Amino acid sequence: MKNQIKNVSYRTTNTYETLNELNSNTKQIWIVFHGIGFLSRFFLKYFNELPKSENYIIAPQAPSKYYLKNEYKHVGASWLTKENTALETKNLYHYLDAVIENEKLPSDRKIVFFGFSQGISIALRYLAYSKIECSKLILYAGGIPKELEGSDFTHLRDKTEIFSVTGSNDEFLTPNRLKEENTKLKTLFGDTIIYTTFNGGHEVKKEVINQFAK
Repeated sequence: MKNQIKNVSYRTTNTYETLNELNSNTKQIWIVFHGIGFLSRFFLKYFNELPKSENYIIAPQAPSKYYLKNEYKHVGASWLTKENTALETKNLYHYLDAVIENEKLPSDRKIVFFGFSQGISIALRYLAYSKIECSKLILYAGGIPKELEGSDFTHLRDKTEIFSVTGSNDEFLTPNRLKEENTKLKTLFGDTIIYTTFNGGHEVKKEVINQFAK
């Protein structure tokens, strides 16, 4: 007999973390998606130099946890793999919908979507699905999902500053890969993208993030 694949639905709970307070002084609300191997609480440290009274940061947590480097000490997480990608993506949408609903974000504040590495794929997919409007979309050192099209982001046209951030020595973004990703970006957003390069590799730098505080 052949194996049978069956689905089951059940209730689950996941965490997310925030930094600073959301109040009348808040100007920008950041929704930040970490890369593979991170936990949300450690990812937030890269945003702790932003002006605290003006910036509120929400860091969703990738659901799939695992031990790093087979040492059974430090824990990291992954958003998606090639296994059951469509189903897992749908599950992520439900989780992120719940995060947004729980935060009750005011409509008169600027929203910033930020994705690092694997987090870019989640940030873009969720924007395409949710149609949330944002003032800035920051794509930091990662790849663009192949299934996305320009029509998925018409709600952002003329309303969103779009930034592509890469390190000059990023080992994952070879010249050919970078050319390919830039072509995808242009297909999605046309000539509106602002390209930024910093000295460094595949890493998050506070001084780069701080440039987007205004």
